[in-house]
Amino acid sequence: MTTTTTKSPRVTLRFMAAPTDILQAGSFGVHGGRVLEWIDKAAYACAVQWSSTYCVTAYVGHIHFTRPIPSGHLVEVRSRVALTGRSSMHIVNEVYSADPREGVFTRACDCLVIFVAKDTATGKSTPVPPFVPETAEEQRVEEAAKSRIGLRQAIQAEMEKQTYEGPSDAPRLVTRFLAKPTDVNWGGKVHGGTAMEWIDEAGVACSMEWSGERTVAVYAGGIRFYKPIAIGDLIEVDARMMRTDRRSMQMSIHVRSGSPRGGREHLTEAIHATVSYIGIDEDDEPLEARQFLPVTDEDKRLHEHAQVLRDLRADYRPMPLISNAAPNHVD
Repeated sequence: MTTTTTKSPRVTLRFMAAPTDILQAGSFGVHGGRVLEWIDKAAYACAVQWSSTYCVTAYVGHIHFTRPIPSGHLVEVRSRVALTGRSSMHIVNEVYSADPREGVFTRACDCLVIFVAKDTATGKSTPVPPFVPETAEEQRVEEAAKSRIGLRQAIQAEMEKQTYEGPSDAPRLVTRFLAKPTDVNWGGKVHGGTAMEWIDEAGVACSMEWSGERTVAVYAGGIRFYKPIAIGDLIEVDARMMRTDRRSMQMSIHVRSGSPRGGREHLTEAIHATVSYIGIDEDDEPLEARQFLPVTDEDKRLHEHAQVLRDLRADYRPMPLISNAAPNHVD
């Protein structure tokens, strides 16, 4: 007898938010890095289920943190294939949470994750089954994913123009440590979600040190993965302020890695992210940002670069990935 298996383009993970998911003392909300880790795991499961092979994170973007997730809430991460290329899968993700006593889920975060399928024997990219939308909503989401391709390319080109090695007076925080065996993913490398936690922790620490207030991530324009990180690598996470506006603090965060035997000078770029933070008071209300005024030439360039990134998003006006008509609760 022959058994036919139909691949599902969707995965939903459900679990409880724990007190250990909170980063800052006095906060009741799960920190952004942990939410990104959840998203990466769900999106990975969705990508592997569709491709039937090992996958690596290539890009995470369009990340909106719309509200905090309290410890003790029931969390639901919904991931679905939106668009496929030859070896890539664009996964749309939504994070919902609910007080388990009420069971009403509301959206807390959404983003796009792009995975690339890999041949486990050669380590090279491998083709994936094409995803063909069957419903009007799936067609809309596919078109929305396509509308972001040009924007990503424009942002990447703008980012490649920048330097980060010149004289700087910008608020900055650099941490170094070794990648631990507990950071490993199913392919033997550091899990993408773990690396995103490192990014958020560095961004939070730098923005808190500058502002003197508790801070939270509110938006990430893009997290680009350039190479895998091996267990035992020396990791350097470099968080640097680019621009402040009335409330927000825009950070550029680099993750570099390499063999500890080679020393810091031989670390190479593994991940680059741009993330915006705001300060919040005891009632979790947004605060005015302490202003950073760039002085050095490079700081001035990065200050303008942050505005160019905003302008590009406004110029391209990509379609929304998440429909306002989509259901926002589950009874």
